[in-house]
Amino acid sequence: MIIKRAVLKDFNATDYRATVQLSGSRQAYLEAITVARNIAAAEMINGREVAILFFDEHYPKTAVIMAVYT
Repeated sequence: MIIKRAVLKDFNATDYRATVQLSGSRQAYLEAITVARNIAAAEMINGREVAILFFDEHYPKTAVIMAVYT
């Protein structure tokens, strides 16, 4: 497992998935990343930083956003 930082670009409150841009990368966007349900939808504001837990770094669909911070 690995934890990475990213910036929130979009959040879908209906299915609790997000699009993020990995920190340090100008072109690497990950779409449809699962967001932990303990994070309030009101906290998922575009531009905020998030912590992403990757269970398998080579398969981003296994990742989950586990924290959001300013």
